[in-house]
Amino acid sequence: MDRNLLIVSTICFLAAVVRTGIALRAGIFRPGKFNFLAIGLGFIFQTAFLSIRGHALGRCPLTNLFEVFIFLAWSVGLIYLLVGPSYRLSLMGAFTAPLVVVLQGFALVATIDIRHPANMPANPSLEFHASISLVAYGAFALACIAGVMYLVQERQLKTHQLHSIFYHLPPLTDLFAAITRLLWLGFILYTVGIASGFFTGGPLPRVQVVAASGVWLLYAAILQGRHLRRITPKRVAALCIVGFSAALTLLWGITFSAQTH
Repeated sequence: MDRNLLIVSTICFLAAVVRTGIALRAGIFRPGKFNFLAIGLGFIFQTAFLSIRGHALGRCPLTNLFEVFIFLAWSVGLIYLLVGPSYRLSLMGAFTAPLVVVLQGFALVATIDIRHPANMPANPSLEFHASISLVAYGAFALACIAGVMYLVQERQLKTHQLHSIFYHLPPLTDLFAAITRLLWLGFILYTVGIASGFFTGGPLPRVQVVAASGVWLLYAAILQGRHLRRITPKRVAALCIVGFSAALTLLWGITFSAQTH
């Protein structure tokens, strides 16, 4: 039953993708309430899935790579619903939905939902460490999406080829402000997540610590470079895309290391 909820959730996000694609193809894109409602409904089904899986496991559903990908997709939806409308980023839903569809679609298709033969004892400190870190990944994902929106608008302005989507994008200054705030939100949450990892009651795998530290240093360098004004807004937007791609790859390694540990 829990996978059925996840399939319905994926269909909701896919509906937002299809609706956006049809509107862009027709050249009459207008960001209305449909995408926000579709994402909100998909988020509800995501939450229901995680709740049922968590009750079945007796702990936070982060016991394998499948659950990690779903929790990450849930974090992306959560940050969008909290942040998107607040910063005039209603169009962000058109960019957020495809990412969630890819994450959940991969999790559903790939054979990575490997159940543990025995119930693992719950460790609240470890679960807090893992969950808050993945919520931080959600903020990094939204910063990546805002970076894509920034580069799309900057490219259209540079080439003087303005499409219908351009007139619904926030100004570049607003987009960059959103990128900066999302980076800080993700960085603070990730710092809390890393710090809490040292209070889980046991030693963490060295590979996991190195990978997590690498992600932290990467985003610290981006924020420091911007604070000192050594990195232009365009490069910050591009680095958000590169940074999240690298962080997602390292997340795979962190999860694999945690499972084998």
